[in-house]
Amino acid sequence: MMDSEHARENRRYWNERAPDWVASGERNWVDPMPSWGIWGVPNDELPLLPEDMRGLRAVELGCGTGYVSGWMAKRGARVTGIDLSEAQLTTAKRLAAEHEAAITFVHGNAEATPFEDEAFDFAISEYGAAIWCDPYAWIPEAWRILAPGGRLVFLAHHPMASVCSPLDGSEATERLERPYFGLHRLDWTEVAEDPGGIEFTMPIEAWFTLFREVGFRVRDVREPEPVGDVDETRFFVSAAWARSWPSEIVWFLEKPA
Repeated sequence: MMDSEHARENRRYWNERAPDWVASGERNWVDPMPSWGIWGVPNDELPLLPEDMRGLRAVELGCGTGYVSGWMAKRGARVTGIDLSEAQLTTAKRLAAEHEAAITFVHGNAEATPFEDEAFDFAISEYGAAIWCDPYAWIPEAWRILAPGGRLVFLAHHPMASVCSPLDGSEATERLERPYFGLHRLDWTEVAEDPGGIEFTMPIEAWFTLFREVGFRVRDVREPEPVGDVDETRFFVSAAWARSWPSEIVWFLEKPA
């Protein structure tokens, strides 16, 4: 899986872009209160993490600079983070050491991890595996490494945002820029705006079908909006756009006991 076209491209892209994410990683490691997605929704409004994680074996799939792993460690979990970018992991390991967080970081692909079956009780991805890995590979892999009763939470681009994203990589519009049916692989390597990386998304029905076929039970689904008086454009979506249409989606899944 590490040798797939999208894995090679995303590894290259994130090794190249890693310096751009050091400062935000440092800020998030310091922040005691998790906040999520491009709009920074606080965990008490969008509870991706339980307050008490003592004793849980937790894994972050596509950990980047590792701040989500850090938040879980502060809540008492025994944490492992996996990422395919060596440069991102270098930052994650440095910050974990600076914050005295006992986290195991693994260089690898969330589509085919080196972990044993049923190795974890909780798995999470915030714009890691959630968008950079093929869901037809990483969702079954998450199932495999979760113990019965284990939970998977992930935050990704909403398919509505994807269908309104121009083919040149520029800011989302109020038009339908691409078909909704058949959404899967979005190749940004040759676009005019911020070229690089291959992402994945799917129609809502396709997600539900995949979860059902793999065996996951959907506990909840959320479509977070911008909070407060934010009015700028973040990445490819303006706050005004995201107050009218969903830019992000969060899935809360459970592997039945």
